[in-house]
Amino acid sequence: MLSPVVYSVGEVATYLKDKLESDGLLSRLTVQGEVANLRTVASGHSYFSLREDGSTIRCVMFRGRSGQEYLEEGHEVLAGGNFTFYAPYGEANMQVAAVLPVGEGAMALELARLRQQLAGEGLFEASRKRPLPMFPKVIGVVTSPNGAVWQDIQNVARRRYPLAELRLSPTAVQGDTAGGQIAEAIRQLNDEGLADVIIVARGGGSLEDLWCFNSEDVARAIFGSGIPVVSGVGHETDHTIADDVADQRAPTPSAAAELTTPERRQLLANVFAAGQQLTSVMLGHIDRRRNDVELQRQRLQRRGPDMAVLMRQIDGLTERATAAMTRRKERLQRDLEAQQAKLSALDPAATLRRGYAVVSLAAQPGALTAPGQAQDGDLLDITLSGGSMQAVAGNTPAGPAAQSEAAKTTEANDNGNDSNGNDIAKPSPRSTRRRRGGTAEAQPAMRPLI
Repeated sequence: MLSPVVYSVGEVATYLKDKLESDGLLSRLTVQGEVANLRTVASGHSYFSLREDGSTIRCVMFRGRSGQEYLEEGHEVLAGGNFTFYAPYGEANMQVAAVLPVGEGAMALELARLRQQLAGEGLFEASRKRPLPMFPKVIGVVTSPNGAVWQDIQNVARRRYPLAELRLSPTAVQGDTAGGQIAEAIRQLNDEGLADVIIVARGGGSLEDLWCFNSEDVARAIFGSGIPVVSGVGHETDHTIADDVADQRAPTPSAAAELTTPERRQLLANVFAAGQQLTSVMLGHIDRRRNDVELQRQRLQRRGPDMAVLMRQIDGLTERATAAMTRRKERLQRDLEAQQAKLSALDPAATLRRGYAVVSLAAQPGALTAPGQAQDGDLLDITLSGGSMQAVAGNTPAGPAAQSEAAKTTEANDNGNDSNGNDIAKPSPRSTRRRRGGTAEAQPAMRPLI
């Protein structure tokens, strides 16, 4: 019975192609089977079939695809790729992108699954990779103590940087339990906290030999390490999950030792280069300073005449200032001597030394300036230049000789001279005390106190 809708061959071929390539299963799958009818043409493309118990799938693998070398007639392989429809021949075939032998194929599938899972969790992120210390004091090594790898790492480290201490955390590096031991050795070095960097190393081998370095436990131990980790597993062509998680990957264990140690000769060369650079900088700095000094010297030379004039002006001002200070000092000295002479003339002690005395009432302050200030019988204190004495005031008249001497003294005092003709200071005139009758009181005569 014919359908009322008629399609062309091209439309059907296009429909089949779209269906096959958009199908969730057929667009990406892995098929296990035996290689048959293998044919590789001059262009490098391989055409073959995968068969199993009477079922056959036609396949094509273009040149340069991964694992093409594993295609051998009669060998069982794992082929990964997608289905498509080839319209010119009206055939559906599988375009194979990768091939692995069946023995390693299952392991490769598990490896791909785990790698995808860990990548989704961020264990391979480049942003979390840490730099290695430039001058490590302690290098932790996770490897077998019995293999050549441990000896190679020691030889390289001692040759390049003998100051570093190597601390071995021994573990198995092959077998079913090796993954757990490697992870525990990494955690133990972190618990000790002595190492500055950790090397996880093993020599080359097959995928099965290196499988412990693809374990999830090892990957998470490296990811959780607080110490930077360098992976040196296998040879350059080997690639493990430990390489992807580690902070740095080395192609071999010896290369890992080189990554973690500075080269002694290179260090010496760097120090020498730094010394030369420092010397060059210092010499340049000295040259610039020398040029600055020379420039200032030239400026001073150009200003020499001006400086000479200024120096002569300064010398003249200095001489005038010195002369003015000398004259002022001499004038002040003369004024000081004049004041000292005046003070000496007014000094009471000088008057006493000329034969005068100070008379005062006993036990009363103040000098007597007139005879009327003392009563008959008053006790008088008499202060002389050489000491003091006491006398009693009285009315006993003086004898003729005394009166004559007193007259001379009075006349001398009136003339401003003493009895020897020397000048004396005249005492201030004072009024005499009078009695009630209005007559002048008789001057009391002083007589010595016997």
